[in-house]
Amino acid sequence: MKAVIVGCGRVGSGVAMRLADDGWDVTCIDEDENALARLGDWRGGFVVGHGMDLDVLVRAGIASADAAVVATNGDNTNVVVGQVIQRLYEPACVVVRVLDPRRAAFYAERGLRTVCPTQTAIATLTDVVRSCEASSVGTG
Repeated sequence: MKAVIVGCGRVGSGVAMRLADDGWDVTCIDEDENALARLGDWRGGFVVGHGMDLDVLVRAGIASADAAVVATNGDNTNVVVGQVIQRLYEPACVVVRVLDPRRAAFYAERGLRTVCPTQTAIATLTDVVRSCEASSVGTG
């Protein structure tokens, strides 16, 4: 299986390393070649460039990718790159990180797979507070 990861920050590099550990052929794209250092002893591919550049996507092997993960530091970039990849190259799975919960829901309703860490944090923090409340009932 082949994956292209656009954005090699904390999230993108972490996904890349996990998929590579699972036996995937992974290529990362990042504008900063120093991002390669996040990958440690990397045996996968790495392309310096912007994910909106079709030539960069092609050099990364997007045409034969089974999956793409778009996790740059900008929601707008992630959404645009995700949609371009989905429409032009049609890999089986395109996943886009979107920090804004409303925007994530908007694009998810239109068929783009989105992951919203902000919404995950809200849900988790709320659950923890509720569990604290439940554990303190009757101890007063």
